Amino acid sequence: MLQTNEIQKRFSHLQQTISEASRTLHSNQSVPQDLMDCMDELDRECQSAQGAMSSQDEDRIRQCVDDMELLGDRAEQACQQAGSLDGSVRQAVTSIHDELSDFKRQMH
Repeated sequence: MLQTNEIQKRFSHLQQTISEASRTLHSNQSVPQDLMDCMDELDRECQSAQGAMSSQDEDRIRQCVDDMELLGDRAEQACQQAGSLDGSVRQAVTSIHDELSDFKRQMH
């Protein structure tokens, strides 16, 4: 289990990764709507998770990370189903997915 300060660092880095990925997807006109919807939902979930991080309630934090990881899975699936996508879009989605999966694993 991660210490509180390590959780905060990981979450801050995750927020930055999600923000960068969101900009990448929104700047690319060929991104399918379902992938864009997953990204937007993940962005919103990340913003609402900030409250859980501030509360330092480990159960709430764990649930937020679990929820975001599921959204990361959905985004990864949407990316795979999309077929041909720009490499930067694929890389952005893969980075989010990998980081969320690792964070979830370390939280449990």
